[in-house]
Amino acid sequence: MKNYPNSIKKLIREYHGKAYEKELHRELAKLDQSFAEWRDGEIDSWELSDRIHQYEVGPSRELYKQYTPKVADMNLAYAIVAGILDRDEIPTELLEALDGALRFYQGMKDSGDLRLPE
Repeated sequence: MKNYPNSIKKLIREYHGKAYEKELHRELAKLDQSFAEWRDGEIDSWELSDRIHQYEVGPSRELYKQYTPKVADMNLAYAIVAGILDRDEIPTELLEALDGALRFYQGMKDSGDLRLPE
């Protein structure tokens, strides 16, 4: 992460956490659907256990690795461009501090090279 003023670092940590929580919530909602299927008798306990395992070794692990604090500014810029966070809710001073990273990800998005969340 670049050397930002402390006020910007604080905002980066705050919004980085919000982006992580939103993505984690999305993936947990998918897992919750598996629990609903299990409660309704649509899948058995073995299938549910397998889905929990797949969540742990897949989405959970990937999000944990993605949202490392070392590159919080880049992760945050990605989250803004990818639509995980609403750009209108991000403070102007934070958008200005992330301008280069935002332009980088916007260029990737415009060229179709940015992987967007499912």
